[in-house]
Amino acid sequence: MKRNNDRKEYNVAIAGATGAVGIKMIDVLEKRDFPVKNLKLLASASSIGKKIAYRGKEIFVEKLTKDSFKEVDIALFSAGASVSREFIPSAVSSGCIAIDNSSAYRNDENVPLVIPEINPEDVRLHKGIISNPNCTTAIMLTVLNSVYRYSRIRKIVVASYQSVSGAGQKGISELEEQIESISSGNEIKISKFPHQIAYNVIPHIDVFTENGYTKEEMKMLYETRKILHDEKISVSATCVRVPVKSVHSMAVTFITEKNITVKKVLELLSDSEGVTLMNDPSKNAYPMPVTTEGKYNCFAGRIRKDIAFKNAVSMWISGDQLLKGAALNAVQIAELLVKNKILKRDHG
Repeated sequence: MKRNNDRKEYNVAIAGATGAVGIKMIDVLEKRDFPVKNLKLLASASSIGKKIAYRGKEIFVEKLTKDSFKEVDIALFSAGASVSREFIPSAVSSGCIAIDNSSAYRNDENVPLVIPEINPEDVRLHKGIISNPNCTTAIMLTVLNSVYRYSRIRKIVVASYQSVSGAGQKGISELEEQIESISSGNEIKISKFPHQIAYNVIPHIDVFTENGYTKEEMKMLYETRKILHDEKISVSATCVRVPVKSVHSMAVTFITEKNITVKKVLELLSDSEGVTLMNDPSKNAYPMPVTTEGKYNCFAGRIRKDIAFKNAVSMWISGDQLLKGAALNAVQIAELLVKNKILKRDHG
């Protein structure tokens, strides 16, 4: 892609640059031709000196410190909630805007939670920090948004089938190592997940809460309400870890205020930003991880009138957890900051 040499460019930092999401952030910045002046790659001490390719050059990874953000305009964080809590205040005090992929600030009423296709106007409410939603919430709501705008969705029942990349590079490695161990007859090592993940499914992501739901499942409720600015919508989720590399899928049933036909749902989704329809059961055409991995859009199929509930439709959704569920959404937020000229450099 030819670059515009006259455009304004920005200094960008990525905290957690060597992780699964961090690597995707670098790739998305390059592929979407984000106006980067200088790119700073930050990680823990164990990654210092590693080199990562960007725009034909190799950039050395530096140690993440509280002094890492001087002259940085945008900091993309994907190093876990504890790291975000420790270092984001320093980033903000240095004058840059932090886009956080962790759960650290999602429930903070002073921090906007943004999916650019749904609530782009919320970026203007930031006070230095903007949060990325949970990956499952981001993928689900990207698909459901146009339906919600047509007729308010009142209830969502969802079962998610979440890939190991949701647990980071260690999750991906654990699946690959367990498959290799099984194939070679060696002992299986369990570390990142509570049980063997190879050739298994685990109905348990994050810790259990007093109501029997896990934190991951409750995130889908709280974050849906915050993103849509709708405290009346209900979400009941069952989140399951499956032995898939990087695509989250989910079976979703939603109930709308007024009756909606399958034809109307198809019409709405076919014109939705960030959504691709794959809905021809007669030809066995429906979203799957093998067809969705590496794609920016979220995919929807198996769309049908639900036979158990009134005003309800059921569907199957798949989306790349590392992309729309994380890296892509974060870069899209950064693009909104540039488009709306609300970065410090735009006024300096």
